[in-house]
Amino acid sequence: DFENAEGNLGIANAILEHLSSKLPISRLQRDLTDSTVSRNIGVPLGHTMLALDSLLKGLGKLLLDEAAVSADLNGHWEVTAEAIQTVLRREQVDGAYELLKEETQGKAMTEESVKRLIDKLEEDATIKLEADVIASLRAITPFNYIGFFQPGEELEKWAESRLSTRSRERVLEAIASQRKSLAGTQ
Repeated sequence: DFENAEGNLGIANAILEHLSSKLPISRLQRDLTDSTVSRNIGVPLGHTMLALDSLLKGLGKLLLDEAAVSADLNGHWEVTAEAIQTVLRREQVDGAYELLKEETQGKAMTEESVKRLIDKLEEDATIKLEADVIASLRAITPFNYIGFFQPGEELEKWAESRLSTRSRERVLEAIASQRKSLAGTQ
């Protein structure tokens, strides 16, 4: 399925490249090739849709080793540094990058070291973060910082209006699965 997607995207890209170089050129004469080219604009779009359907089909066949992913994420708490830095910048903390660099660069990050870092931020009188900001920092983990989305009506409406029937069904199944997962954690 992935090879099929790659092939269809290659064909679509080649045709779109030709269209982008051919259509803007005027020969100041009656150019019948433009009408031929213009009639084929749908061809690369069709190949793109086939590629996306093949890609979704291939992704649907993948089996996730949740234990391995969980262990990998738990072993890499350093991914939370970017999220913490983003929150600190949002809160206009001077030197957020340098602060995180000093605390994390060249050091093994663990859940405990991230907790200590947040404790240090909470106790720092020069930073003065509100309690809700500290709570949001404590909520950041490698498990919820990457690849996590909140399913909502907007995403469903987008899927229903923009995707082919086959793709739409898969996306709506993923939304339902995410909702079920979220319901189980609350």
